[in-house]
Amino acid sequence: MAQSYRVIFCYVDFVYRAPGQPSHVGVLAGTFNPVTIAHVALARCGLARVDEVVFALPRRFPHKEYTGPGFDERAALLKAVAAGLPSLSAAYTNGGLFIEIARECRDAYGGDIRVSILCGRDAAERVVGWDYGEPGTVDKMFEEFGLMVAARRGEYTVPHALAHAVSRLELDGSFDDVSASDVRRRIAAGHAWESLVPAIIREKVRRLYTR
Repeated sequence: MAQSYRVIFCYVDFVYRAPGQPSHVGVLAGTFNPVTIAHVALARCGLARVDEVVFALPRRFPHKEYTGPGFDERAALLKAVAAGLPSLSAAYTNGGLFIEIARECRDAYGGDIRVSILCGRDAAERVVGWDYGEPGTVDKMFEEFGLMVAARRGEYTVPHALAHAVSRLELDGSFDDVSASDVRRRIAAGHAWESLVPAIIREKVRRLYTR
């Protein structure tokens, strides 16, 4: 089904902002239910190419429903992770499409900021292949942000026509078996899960997801 490409102009609401004024920001958007070591690995990898990475928690997604802990609880986890590592920020966004998030970040950091979206192979294939209901939408989007893609259960093949805007990220290790859904399943089954989330938030995750 075609999706309307009506961009919502709104703002980033930071829960933690790293010091400094970057010229190139990487944005890692997700539901973070909860944030995992794979999210952190992707952010750290991105920092080799950008000045700052923002964990972006959209208030809505075009393809997901929110369940479980609320926005404020997830934001608190992101804040704890971001504050514990250099050059990481955490924020709410109102838009859920990558173009909406990129524009919100550009407004927050200033019009000259360069924005790159960090994601895995599955998300890259989804955003490039999505039916936005208007021909040429993907090309127009990549005039406003770049895409940095990490392998996730397979490498992403960058379309030749998008080679100027899409590049690969090489993670330090394999995180194919790390996911927020697996953390939740393990907790529900009483299995070990602690190694899948950053140490700084393990007790918070335990309280939130076992209550």
